[in-house]
Amino acid sequence: MTRTTHDSPTSGVTHRSRDGLIIIVLATLTAVAPLATDMYVPGLPDLSRSLGASVSSAQLSLTMFLIGVVAGQLLLGPLSDAVGRRGVLLWGSTAFAVCSALCAVSPTIEVLNAARLCQGITGAAGIVVARAVITDLFQGDTAAKRFSALAAIGSAAPILAPMLGGAILSVSSWRAVFGVLAAVGLLLVGGVLLWVPESLPRLRRSKGGPVATVRMVGVLLRRRRLMGQVFSLCFGCAGVFTYLAGSSFVFHEVHGASTGLTSLIYGVNAVGSMAGSFLFGRLVRRFTVEILLLTGISGGLVAILFLVGATLLGVNSLALTWSCLFAFIMAFGLYFPAVMTSAQELGRDAPGATSALLGGGQFLLGGITSPLVGAFGTGSALPMAVIIAICLAFGTVAAVFARAPKPV
Repeated sequence: MTRTTHDSPTSGVTHRSRDGLIIIVLATLTAVAPLATDMYVPGLPDLSRSLGASVSSAQLSLTMFLIGVVAGQLLLGPLSDAVGRRGVLLWGSTAFAVCSALCAVSPTIEVLNAARLCQGITGAAGIVVARAVITDLFQGDTAAKRFSALAAIGSAAPILAPMLGGAILSVSSWRAVFGVLAAVGLLLVGGVLLWVPESLPRLRRSKGGPVATVRMVGVLLRRRRLMGQVFSLCFGCAGVFTYLAGSSFVFHEVHGASTGLTSLIYGVNAVGSMAGSFLFGRLVRRFTVEILLLTGISGGLVAILFLVGATLLGVNSLALTWSCLFAFIMAFGLYFPAVMTSAQELGRDAPGATSALLGGGQFLLGGITSPLVGAFGTGSALPMAVIIAICLAFGTVAAVFARAPKPV
């Protein structure tokens, strides 16, 4: 069996079409947090002026959102194991729409930052529960292919967000960005109601309330192989956060690339990430998930080490930097659905809590490492490349540790 059968609100639709609609809705749910993170960033100067706030106070709104995303995943993932998936998704999407509307009408920076914290918590519901729904509904190669599709669609969100935000800001203010996010939240409520079934029957839900939920998280933390995958994903994503934080400085200040060319580079790299995820979906029937996982993260490490070596030797061209980063991002596209598939399978008895550990750690470590690029300087590609290489090296070691047999 590769699929668990459940009643669906779309019973008149074929299984293939229904699964496609479910994946589209789940992928959009996971894309909400990247959209809410990056869409309004081009409008930060205008936001600061209109609210009479300092630049640092305006930037704090981004930090508050990320804190909310981490906390929300750690809270809502285990909660969905106890009360079911659909209710958490509906509550999260509705509350996300409300919080986004509050951001749009915020009269002061303090109100905005509080609303951003709540927006992060509620937006986390889509990220953490979507992975649990796939684990509930699918198994084996079928689950792997669904994670592949989820990763491929979701990887476009961080790239499209600033472009979409810039388009909105060209005709309106930063408040309109949050208005659009509120509308997206309402559309997701409709999508969940129409196409996402309750994937966790009552008989399979965790019993015993919050105490049992905390106990189950403790059980997961003691699983060596699972935690190896969790740490691997955290370090791998920290490398991507570092890339997102540092690459624009490298392209602009080191290589003199124009804004248009930098946007093109990001767009091409996003296509590379999507191609890597689609490639995973095609290869998973021929190779094990673990082999594809190790191939992806070690391949990305090799590409970044090549960039480190070339930079140390004085080879400093835009074409070389772009090629190495493209290879890294494409390899990550292969790695990401592989590590998700493997980890969720290892935590199949508590998919929500497992997803919470993956997502919470991913954003937490990424938020810690990304500012390091600025601390070590942006006058060269070397600091960014070295930090990414260190992250990927730890991620590779963690993945190997997870795959190794337990000592007797």
